[in-house]
Order: sequence, then structure tokens, then C-alpha cells
Amino acid sequence: MQITEVMTTEVESCTLKSSCSDVALKMKELEVGSIPICEDDSLVGIVTDRDMVIKGIANNLSGETSISKIMTEDVIKGTPDMTVEQATEIMSKYQIRRLPIVEGRKLVGMVSLGDLAVHNDSTKKAGKALEDISVPAEPNK
Repeated sequence: MQITEVMTTEVESCTLKSSCSDVALKMKELEVGSIPICEDDSLVGIVTDRDMVIKGIANNLSGETSISKIMTEDVIKGTPDMTVEQATEIMSKYQIRRLPIVEGRKLVGMVSLGDLAVHNDSTKKAGKALEDISVPAEPNK
């Protein structure tokens, strides 16, 4: 099965000019845990709710801080020609729950473990990816 059959194609994004508050409000409005950061249709980064907490709030950054201060720039991404199996392998390997799909640098979709889980053919693969992603972290002592 191709990733284009399960990915979300209408993905909202923010820009480098967005503040942390802007991105947090968009996450709340859309009920999502990550927002891609784009400039001129090109994916330049991604921010997760975890980034907001660990890189933002825990470091006492204000809501007006530019999102560029906390976003991940080296984004793991997929392409529209990949299969669900390939996407699952990438998500498992890098322990990520969401995979932006790009054509060149242009964001064309997003796939999440939830997207994979709702399709019968990929339920076992999504479960395996979730198992790999959810390996308990070693406590920092």
C-alpha cells in the first residue's frame, strides 16, 4: 500500500515568523501534537508538543519566542512514492510518531501512527512501530 493512500493531505503549518504561542494555539485548535514549519511551501522544520514543553517552557522561554528557537530543523521525512512499510520502518528506526511527506522540499502530506493504525493492512506494522517508538527511556541519574 502506498503512503499516499493513508496520509493526511491538507496539512496546516506555521512559518518561521510564528511565535511559540501562535504554534501552541494552532495545535490546540487543530487538536494535533505537531506542526510543520514552512517557508514558501518548503518544509524547514517541525515542532511537537513535547518540543514546546522540553525546549520552551522548561527553559523559561516566553510565548513570544520565535518558533525557530525550538523547532527541529533536521526533519526526518518521507516521499509520496514510498510504501506504508517503508514509512513504518523510518518511523520505527527514528522513534517518531509523525512523518512529514515531501515532494522535493514541498510539504504534501503528513502520516501519523494513527493514520497507519486505522488501515487494516497496516495495523500490525503500526503496532510494531509504536512498540519500537515506545521503548522506555533510561532514567537520567
